[in-house]
Amino acid sequence: MKRTLGVCYYPEHWPEDQWAEDAKRMVETGLSWVRIGEFAWSRIEPKPGQLKWDWLDRAVDVLGRAGLQIIMGTPTATPPRWMLDKHPDMLAVDDNGHARKFGSRRHYCFSHLGYREESRRITQLMAQRYGRNPHIAAWQTDNEYACHDTTLSYSEAARTGFRDWLAQRYQSTDALNRAWGNVFWSMEYGTFDQIDLPNLTVTEPNHPHLLAFARYSSDQVVAFNKVQANVLRANTDAPLIHNYMGRETSFDHYKVGADLDIASWDSYPIGFLSDRLEATPEHKQRYLRQGDPDLQAFHHDLYRTVGKGRWWIMEQQPGPVNWAPYNPAPLPGMARLWAWEAFAHGAETVCYFRWRQAPFAQEQMHAGLLRPDSEAAPALAEAAQVAREIETLPDVSEGQAQAALIFDYESCWGWNAQPQGADFDGFRLAFAAYRAARRAGLSVDILPPDTTDLSGYSVVLAPGLMTIHDTLRTALAHTKATALIGPRSGTKTDELSITSPMGPNLAGLDVTVALAESLPPTEAIPLKSGGHMVHWFEHLEGGADVTHETTDGKSAIMQHGNLCYLAGWPDQDTYFQIVRDAAIAQGVDAHDLPDGLRIRDCASHRFWINYAPEPVTYQGRTVPPADILWESL
Repeated sequence: MKRTLGVCYYPEHWPEDQWAEDAKRMVETGLSWVRIGEFAWSRIEPKPGQLKWDWLDRAVDVLGRAGLQIIMGTPTATPPRWMLDKHPDMLAVDDNGHARKFGSRRHYCFSHLGYREESRRITQLMAQRYGRNPHIAAWQTDNEYACHDTTLSYSEAARTGFRDWLAQRYQSTDALNRAWGNVFWSMEYGTFDQIDLPNLTVTEPNHPHLLAFARYSSDQVVAFNKVQANVLRANTDAPLIHNYMGRETSFDHYKVGADLDIASWDSYPIGFLSDRLEATPEHKQRYLRQGDPDLQAFHHDLYRTVGKGRWWIMEQQPGPVNWAPYNPAPLPGMARLWAWEAFAHGAETVCYFRWRQAPFAQEQMHAGLLRPDSEAAPALAEAAQVAREIETLPDVSEGQAQAALIFDYESCWGWNAQPQGADFDGFRLAFAAYRAARRAGLSVDILPPDTTDLSGYSVVLAPGLMTIHDTLRTALAHTKATALIGPRSGTKTDELSITSPMGPNLAGLDVTVALAESLPPTEAIPLKSGGHMVHWFEHLEGGADVTHETTDGKSAIMQHGNLCYLAGWPDQDTYFQIVRDAAIAQGVDAHDLPDGLRIRDCASHRFWINYAPEPVTYQGRTVPPADILWESL
């Protein structure tokens, strides 16, 4: 499969006589795709029912005739101002009860059925007009679901929808009261209409109440997307895509992806380093202009699975962004490295955001491939270099990775509802396991919690799974991989109660989690073999072999055959050593990669990726700073 490049473009922002020159320069740069339309509702429909297609028709024609394939976005992330006059109760409401007003974007509540119908209507109008247009080669639904914390809404529409959802899930309040343990604190309900949203309570709401609202809210995102997908399916044969975000766990991406053809995500490595990652000041300083060496790769591997093997970058950072606490420029070479790293993980297309930096409004400080005066910004030459290099690289086929990581959105919601430790976070734990595997030189496939087949993997990582799905239990019972399960895996029911018998209840592994404790950042539990458990530690019982102990004699890892249970959250060096030892035991050529250097193996090639700001030498090869090399296997 030939890899391709693209760019995001907003013809409504620029004089029409500039479009043809822009399209010509895009093609000359080596770009094949252009995304348009996702924020253009006010120009498509300036007044209710008054549709102005002429400008968009011409933009499609100009871009398409230049040789560009168009990704058409539905404009539902930015409803126009008149929509609020028509539906004054459509706004999302925050957990303090305040409406999230018009004046930016994503100002809608997923639960509002009137707005959902408006979204269906504009999608159908666009699909009927452009669904068979030969220049439209893909469609994007909405834009960045959940951005700006918009999955959860405490509106009246959400209250009504949540009550109906609960009635369908539990059928009776007696069943709900039993599931939630509402006898505690006299929280029992007599009717579903008595149940409110889990905010503004005196102290913490009941944890299963919070979890139920998270499930409900995720289902609203899935339903909202499905409405658009169904309309598009009836009007086009082009693939359907959504552009997900980095470190966003508030809805189930696997379920949204089930209704689409391709997963894409918006990659902003430098912004995410400062805004969405726990790390030491020294680490953030070292990677200030490159981004974290593992965070992009984690999302590449996650969205490859969400897209059922097909995935893109819809927005790739080209320079400083506008939204992070601080916004430094990338090191020279990073716009190229980020694109090639995505291709190494199987991306079909990488689109840069955006073509030209806007001189106005909220994103005017967000760099593009061009400056606002249309002169080349630094990333333009790097994009052109990638386009030239694509022509010289043979097809890179995907192969199965050595390691699998099970990642579960519902577990993230469960631990958000009941963290038990102020710094416990489901994504953070999963990412720690992923980082350990990457340092060991392992390529990783991220798999959903209902995975049925683990054959072919050497190492399986299953940290922080609130419940262990029956299909995964069966897969673990049959895998030949070394499976590192836990901490905090299989210890709760799907209603966040402690299991009986106490977990993890894995066939063949005689281990019971008898007690759990969370640790503040000032504390760590030392291990006899060196290293520590941090954040979280569980007291284990059972007859399985003890392979790692704390210095005071408590079990840190218990094992039977190839199944291992981790009693705690290892510090990063210790996690790496545990994963590396597991890989070596399986005959894998594991590494201890230098800081900043990473490996990605495909079926035919190995990629050496250096995020470090200095050259790195390893196994006789030197990888320059902010650079990527590849070799045939």
